[in-house]
Amino acid sequence: MDLFSEIFKKVESILTENYPDGKKALNGICTLLQSEVPDYDWVGFYFANFDTQTLLLKNFSGPPTEHTEIPFGKGICGQVAVSNTNFVVPDVTAQENYIACSIDVKSEIVVPLFIDGKNIGQIDVDSNSPNTFDTTDEKFLEAVCQSIAKTYPKASLLL
Repeated sequence: MDLFSEIFKKVESILTENYPDGKKALNGICTLLQSEVPDYDWVGFYFANFDTQTLLLKNFSGPPTEHTEIPFGKGICGQVAVSNTNFVVPDVTAQENYIACSIDVKSEIVVPLFIDGKNIGQIDVDSNSPNTFDTTDEKFLEAVCQSIAKTYPKASLLL
């Protein structure tokens, strides 16, 4: 069994065991991914506040960040809030609209979390190594987000 298949089973177990406490489940997922996936140095979930057009950091594992609120359109996460598509960044220094959460971060991947067809948030993963993420990471994180949405069909359960 490959690493992502093994970890995905653990993700689904965390979701099931912690239902209906979405916050606890997401904290568990962040900790799991950050500790068990090589080069996943920071893992967090940002959620949309549509009234203020900002993303709010709700759960994370890794070093603290001062970026707990990000305007839609700003940085990689803010761009995903607007585009509704995955964003893989092999080299963060090559991105003009990048918000540096840590000088150690070299690459990043952000995958939106859809509930009822609406982008309500996203998973954000940073790596201290360049060119870390590929389509395997993308598909894995999409599956994680889909499993979250299936287990917690109302966004309010996650906050």
